Amino acid sequence: MKTIGFIGGMSWESLGRILSHRKRAGATAAGGVHSAKSLMWSMDFGEIEKLQHDGDWIALEREMVSAAQNLERGGADFLVICTNTMHKLAVGVERAVSIPLLHIADPTAEKIRHAGLTRVGLLGTAFTMEQEFYKGRLNDKFGLDVLIPDADDRAAVHKVIYTEPRRRGYQ
Repeated sequence: MKTIGFIGGMSWESLGRILSHRKRAGATAAGGVHSAKSLMWSMDFGEIEKLQHDGDWIALEREMVSAAQNLERGGADFLVICTNTMHKLAVGVERAVSIPLLHIADPTAEKIRHAGLTRVGLLGTAFTMEQEFYKGRLNDKFGLDVLIPDADDRAAVHKVIYTEPRRRGYQ
């Protein structure tokens, strides 16, 4: 079984869900009480959020590349970025390591196409909805027509993503 390198801590809830799936995937692949081998590099979301909203994607890419290289040196066979938005930096991460990165849009698109769908709605941070790194990949690589909300609704979704965890006490 290969060792997964998780780059996490960059959203409030995604890492927990991914770790839960990791356990189920290991049990499915190997049976019984097995779980997938993994390494994790967890970022400080407070630092990540500030850099995102400051638009400092160069500093964010340095952080992502450093995490990826640390996981590769630690023995990871491939990488997973545990949040949609930070896939904006996937190309830079892929260039910086010799192990593959499983891009979150690819299995998502495969499931969508397997369901026979060609048009999908995309909700996420404003970065994810408005920039091409995610919806462009869904369209260019998989031929999906990706719809996003209008500007006011995008702003509302973005606000909920960044403020709801604080309201629920995840500060």
